[in-house]
Amino acid sequence: MFLVALAAFISSCASHKPEELLGSALVTASVNDIAGNHSIFIATTRKRSDDPTKVFDGERSATLNFARVNVTVPKVHQTGQIERKSRGKSDDPSRYFMASEAVGYDTGPKFQTALNADIAARGGRVMVFVHGYNTSFDSAVYRLSQIVHDSGYPGTPVLFSWASGGSTTGYVYDKESASAARDQLEVTLRMLAQTGARRIDIVAHSMGTWVTMETLRQIAITGDRDLGGKLGDVVLASPDIDVDVFKSQMRRYGKPSKPFILLLSDDDRALKISGLLAGSRPRVGDYRNASDLADYGVSVVDLSTAKGSDSFNHTKFADNPALVRELGQRLRIDDGFASDRAVTDRINALNQQIKAGLM
Repeated sequence: MFLVALAAFISSCASHKPEELLGSALVTASVNDIAGNHSIFIATTRKRSDDPTKVFDGERSATLNFARVNVTVPKVHQTGQIERKSRGKSDDPSRYFMASEAVGYDTGPKFQTALNADIAARGGRVMVFVHGYNTSFDSAVYRLSQIVHDSGYPGTPVLFSWASGGSTTGYVYDKESASAARDQLEVTLRMLAQTGARRIDIVAHSMGTWVTMETLRQIAITGDRDLGGKLGDVVLASPDIDVDVFKSQMRRYGKPSKPFILLLSDDDRALKISGLLAGSRPRVGDYRNASDLADYGVSVVDLSTAKGSDSFNHTKFADNPALVRELGQRLRIDDGFASDRAVTDRINALNQQIKAGLM
């Protein structure tokens, strides 16, 4: 039973098989065939790949590495989807998500200078995305590109990519890679706080929520839990975290001045299997009694009745068209910082839309 559950779990979290990010046989596309062009800034604990077309691989780096990747989105793109080419197909920007350029930065200050320029041009907003288990570098880049494009997020997107092996047999390796990345995520967040950004939002998914919560916990211990007043929304999508561990993390962090937004679903099959492997311990992302988390400063959005496109209902926040648009609306709506009441009202409105079957 354990082996069957493990096989189901690792297949449920499987990302696109690691492939090259930068193609070689590029098909020329008209600007009319392109729906968007997005610059994705990257801070990563991955090693640089020996294959320049992959940019970074799944091995761990002892130091933080930096880059920027430009990604085009085709006009034929459907909201919630990531159109990827099949092996052997040409790199056609009119049909597929395509990385058109990758620029590396050999020092943190050079990366920070580039960030400052982009942040200033985009109004001072930054969104940090932390991906989940079994996510190859190319899949992480394309997922953030899809979220930014479909949500209409106007700020600077930053991918924090920890060294996931991108393999269905690498759950333990990924968990330990996530543990090793906590300090470097803290470095990244503090670097962003030192830029001209006036607001830093965080969106984390699955195992990436554990990295995020551990990092926020240790930042709180230093006495600067809101990054000098710049921490904005913290969105935790399908958290693969033991409920008791999460409560412990929140107690150490303290009740946030602005509620963390928790997206959960009781039909998330991936998290049910994760809980089984953990000794039938509930995960936060499918926690049936989530109402008690309100005492910790968490606003819960129950996505159980919303439709997802993957068979395990584990990525609803990004692949459900209505939900990813609503996420973008949430991230765009505040020019400054909303009051707790305003945030709560919007979360309640979202819950009502889901219950009414509008998403």
